[in-house]
Amino acid sequence: MTAGSRGDVAPFTGLGHGLVRAGHEVTLVTHGCFAGLVPGSGVGFHPLPVDPRAELESGPGRRLHRSATGAGKVVGLAGLARSLAGRLTDGMIAAASGADVLLLSGSLGPLGYAVAEGLGLPSMGVHLQPLEPTGEFAPPVAAAGSWGSAVNRAAGYGVNLAVERVFARTVRELRKELGLPPVGTVAARRARERRAWPVHHGFSPLVVPRPRDWRRGLDVSGYWWPYASEDARLPSALEDFLDAGPAPVFVGLGSATVPDPGRLSGEIVRALRAAGLRGVIQRGWGGLHATGEDMFTVDEVPHSLLFPRMAAVVHHAGAGTTAAGLRAGIPAVPVPVQFDEGFWAARLVALGVAPGTLSPRRLRAERLAAALVRVTTDPSYRRNARSLAEHLRTEEGVARVAEALTRLEHPGRS
Repeated sequence: MTAGSRGDVAPFTGLGHGLVRAGHEVTLVTHGCFAGLVPGSGVGFHPLPVDPRAELESGPGRRLHRSATGAGKVVGLAGLARSLAGRLTDGMIAAASGADVLLLSGSLGPLGYAVAEGLGLPSMGVHLQPLEPTGEFAPPVAAAGSWGSAVNRAAGYGVNLAVERVFARTVRELRKELGLPPVGTVAARRARERRAWPVHHGFSPLVVPRPRDWRRGLDVSGYWWPYASEDARLPSALEDFLDAGPAPVFVGLGSATVPDPGRLSGEIVRALRAAGLRGVIQRGWGGLHATGEDMFTVDEVPHSLLFPRMAAVVHHAGAGTTAAGLRAGIPAVPVPVQFDEGFWAARLVALGVAPGTLSPRRLRAERLAAALVRVTTDPSYRRNARSLAEHLRTEEGVARVAEALTRLEHPGRS
């Protein structure tokens, strides 16, 4: 069960496909607009209401992408999630009624845990970000660095309790509907910790090592790559563009939105041309676009097919896009917009695959051009990216979850 943007859903198609191959029957439970991600994977699909992209076009959604600060976007997202949570629960209960185990993303954790408890089902977290408090870094949705061990941990608990409170009213109503006694947000979280509720994290320990102060039951599994069928192909017009010249640079902001996509698109095109580079611009939810023989605008295409043919990738540093760039072994220029993107951008810099981060609101062609020249001419960035990609290919992120799932279904089995 997951909710959010495409990046909050796509990795679970790969996890589900891997679990199907391991002998499980798997259903992906998420917004109906993402049904097209599973055909051919062997994964079933149960639609939930709410189209996240349409919600961004609503009044609250427009206020969210006009927010000038990361804190403002977090507050806006919390309000939007609070207003939508109640519309998801009936579909979640219906999907879970035919299940043996629930795997819950971080975006639906409090709701999904209540559903599992009410139906007497074992459950496990499958998170794409490190959401648990730690002294080793600040909460990813709040900062990209560290405020010191004690403050990091306190802030982590604060953020998690804030998330619990976003869903508190819906969870209270859900528990009543399922015949469960009422429980406060703090008590609910402590109960999961006492039970060492298992959570597997879908990123590599080479990118984010497992924090030494995490409790028992929290594991870093490795990436779950989005499913792509063996006959998947890039559009023929894009193939022609790629073949017509040197490797271009990908530029995309995924589901992130910006107040003035026209201005930002213009700065991006000027930067690419100043650096002497061709560009593949992904329209995304922000509406980027470019014209000219040296530019090609695309909608959704498999990053696993496109990124290996790029000279570099300029992106918003969402968890999924960050992973796709690392998998392809391609250097990056991160332009974090919101939420946990600053955290992943800082990881790219620390790993030596990116020269630094740029702010989308203050992005100017000169700064982006300088970063592009640096990342495409200094061989260390590509060398570091390729080395990391080789190590990532040896990890078995899905297998770790499959092993844990077997233990969850058969508690007495070692």
